Amino acid sequence: MLKATVVGSATSTVKHPSLEGVRMLVVQPYAPDGTSPDGHPLLAIDTGYGAGHGDQVVITSDGRYSRENLHNDNTPVRWTVIGICD
Repeated sequence: MLKATVVGSATSTVKHPSLEGVRMLVVQPYAPDGTSPDGHPLLAIDTGYGAGHGDQVVITSDGRYSRENLHNDNTPVRWTVIGICD
């Protein structure tokens, strides 16, 4: 799990069938200190949390969670939003 900030959203005209109707967000992960950026921005899906630009979120790269959440064993998703930080 990583803490990240939503820095934008992504739109796709063609995508995997498992991603139909799913919001895609561009997130910037943080280093363990919680303040400095760690690497390049990532693409994460938001399946119902309603995260928006500037929100701090928790993301996971747990593929099993993504597959179960999307009800699809073949989804190409790597990062998924699992919560919004207060």
